[in-house]
Amino acid sequence: MQALHQRSDRSRRWWASRWMVALAVVIVAAAAGAVYVVSSKQPSALSCGSGTTCTSGGSGGSGGSKNPATAVASRALTVSSTTPATGASAVASNSSITVAVSAPLASGSAMPSLSPAVPGTWHRSGRTSLVFTPSAPLLPFTKYTLTIPGGHGGLAAADGQRLAASKTVSFTIANGSVDRLQQLLAELGYLPLSYTGTSAAPRDMAQPQSGTLTWTWPSLPAALTNQWVQGSTNILTKGAVMMFETENGLTVDGVAGPQVWSTLLADVSSHKANTQPLSYVLVTKVTPEHLTAWVNGQLTFQNVPVNTGVKGATTTDGTFPVFEHVRASTMVGTNVTGSHYNDPTVPWASYFNGGDALHGFPRAAYGFPQSNGCVEMRITTAGKLWPYTPIGTLVTVVGPAA
Repeated sequence: MQALHQRSDRSRRWWASRWMVALAVVIVAAAAGAVYVVSSKQPSALSCGSGTTCTSGGSGGSGGSKNPATAVASRALTVSSTTPATGASAVASNSSITVAVSAPLASGSAMPSLSPAVPGTWHRSGRTSLVFTPSAPLLPFTKYTLTIPGGHGGLAAADGQRLAASKTVSFTIANGSVDRLQQLLAELGYLPLSYTGTSAAPRDMAQPQSGTLTWTWPSLPAALTNQWVQGSTNILTKGAVMMFETENGLTVDGVAGPQVWSTLLADVSSHKANTQPLSYVLVTKVTPEHLTAWVNGQLTFQNVPVNTGVKGATTTDGTFPVFEHVRASTMVGTNVTGSHYNDPTVPWASYFNGGDALHGFPRAAYGFPQSNGCVEMRITTAGKLWPYTPIGTLVTVVGPAA
């Protein structure tokens, strides 16, 4: 019985050892499988910076090994700077325009454009800049918009990068120089002065040039010449601008704005000179009241008897440019006595100050105040003077010494 019991105990120990071996095999196998699974995972995705797209890839080998992933970056072309910068003002009219970008440009890349259009050429400067050189001046007072094209067909770099979207830059050209305005008006014959200077390069035409302005006719009276100031706004310059505007069908206001500058530069380029006479009219209210007029520097009308305004409707002293020039005018108003007047077809009228005009009017006598503010003269005399007093002609009225 004791021997049987010992054999049974050995049998249990043998089976237990067999189970332990089997369990160990299972654990080892499971561990091996886990290792296999971990080692066969795909590489994780790469982390890329903002504005960069990355992809990964590898080649398989024996035993499931992989090569390191390779990242390919695709970047967008950007505009580094522009000259002038957006919002710039007082930009010189002969300025070049520069666009700098972040990478070397492709040789066949699209070019920027300007609005309003300006003649000139774009060219590459270095590897990453484009420069526009105008062949005509940028117009004073004018706002320009520079468009740098983007997207398909837009600005392109040598490595294939493109500007993602079009970019616009706006800037404004400086006000026109009074000094240069006077030079151009004199050059075209709208001022009684002559300009002598060097010829300006086309792109510099709106810039003041070295040179001199001198009186064309030495016989002009001091009442006119004393009012001239070179480089400063004055009544002679205003009258010249008004005459220029009339000659070119522009709105007559005596202000040299963008349209005046544009037309003025075009006329200088094509040598389109003034066709109107340059006259100066001096009205003296010292009795006997009279009128004197110079036409193209020549004393043409002398001691012409006139009537100016009565007390309460006095003709104002000062120098004024003619702003309306009509063969006949209907004049309606109120006399200083309170009565009303309505004079149709008053002949040969040149308005110079509000309702005051040079014109013809029938009177029994001339040479003393009789009008409601106008400068009246015989109708035949007014008809002779009228062709020489176009819009822009200066009229000076001076009162008696007292």
